[in-house]
Amino acid sequence: MVSLGCPKNLVDSERILTQLRADGYQMSPDYAGADVVLVNTCGFLDSAKEESLEAIGEAIAENGRVIVTGCMGKEAEAIRARFPDVLAITGAHEYEQVVEAVHAAAPANLSPYLDLIPDAGLKLTPRHYSYLKISEGCNHRCSFCIIPSLRGDLVSRRPDAILREAEKLVAAGTRELLVISQDTSAYGLDIRKELRAWKGREVVPHMTDLARELGQIAPWVRLHYVYPYPHVDQVIPLMAEGLVLPYLDIPFQHAAPSVLRRMKRPGNDARVLERIHQWRSICPDIAIRSTFVVGFPGETEEDFQYLLDWLDEAQLDRVGAFRFEPVEGASANVLPDHVPDALKEERYARIMEKTAAISAAKLQAKVGRTLDVIVDAVDEEGGATARSKADAPEIDGEVFLRDAGHLAVGDIAPVVIEDADEHDLYGVPVH
Repeated sequence: MVSLGCPKNLVDSERILTQLRADGYQMSPDYAGADVVLVNTCGFLDSAKEESLEAIGEAIAENGRVIVTGCMGKEAEAIRARFPDVLAITGAHEYEQVVEAVHAAAPANLSPYLDLIPDAGLKLTPRHYSYLKISEGCNHRCSFCIIPSLRGDLVSRRPDAILREAEKLVAAGTRELLVISQDTSAYGLDIRKELRAWKGREVVPHMTDLARELGQIAPWVRLHYVYPYPHVDQVIPLMAEGLVLPYLDIPFQHAAPSVLRRMKRPGNDARVLERIHQWRSICPDIAIRSTFVVGFPGETEEDFQYLLDWLDEAQLDRVGAFRFEPVEGASANVLPDHVPDALKEERYARIMEKTAAISAAKLQAKVGRTLDVIVDAVDEEGGATARSKADAPEIDGEVFLRDAGHLAVGDIAPVVIEDADEHDLYGVPVH
């Protein structure tokens, strides 16, 4: 299995592999030992599509028997034109079709004595953290995005099914649940009246209710892809109570009102800065991460400066930035006044310089404090790599520890922060 793209794709890959394992298949660590290769593609940006096509090409060259799934499955004709020997092509989260294609390509020899599957399913992430997908699709029509055409409108999972999966994951060793979807704040809008029984009580399919329940299941619960709708304010007290990690991943994308209008962004609230200050007053340790697009069509120097000034005021903890890239099928492509590439690069460098300085100052302020961290790796020299509550795996910073040989992967432990740089912290466990 070659799994590309976002964590939502990773969850799809885990689900496919879990079913295949239950059907008697084994994972091969390389192309040579595989009867068939699955490539789970990303189709969000043209660069991601090219990466997906390169992965398909490599699998064809190395193995020859390839099944393609994922977001780029919508472009089956383009894939077949380049790789006519592909065995089958399916779209995003079409699990049954993928499994059927594998059965056709490499029939399984199932043994009830040998082919037992872990109760929590197969995971592509380390044992101590797991992604928990709560919905598919998205109801928004942002002008730069084609996700709804790839994955459809919002379809929320039943809350009791989510909570049952969370319990299984925790029972199998998960210490941190990473809640993901296209729009976590919109969870339950399509099934709002469908209350479900859970542990002798009814659970409302709503972001706040779900977060509260998950907080009673896992030691750490982290919320990703949260749009700043008004009801997000109700989650902040849960963070202050320690039920949910004090961490919000909000894809703001920009701050200038004129750019947000052209982006057709939801939750374009002029009071966002005021609300951020309010969140910090309720939960002072809250970490806010976001992503921004620079060089969007029509973005003026005034718009970009507005964004920089907004970042000065917002003081976000973690920021990623992307240069605008046209995506086939996105309405933003036909907008006038595209920004030249050289200017995009210059603005990208400026926003990264600005956010790195903010990050360095915020991390420096943590020196001397005692923070809880979760351990991701331990080396033979007594060092360890960990993350604080402000750090999601693979996208945020890390906490590098000395004298940590007594810790194990998955441990949650207090550490004293001794030093910091632009993105990472350095510390020692409290013995």
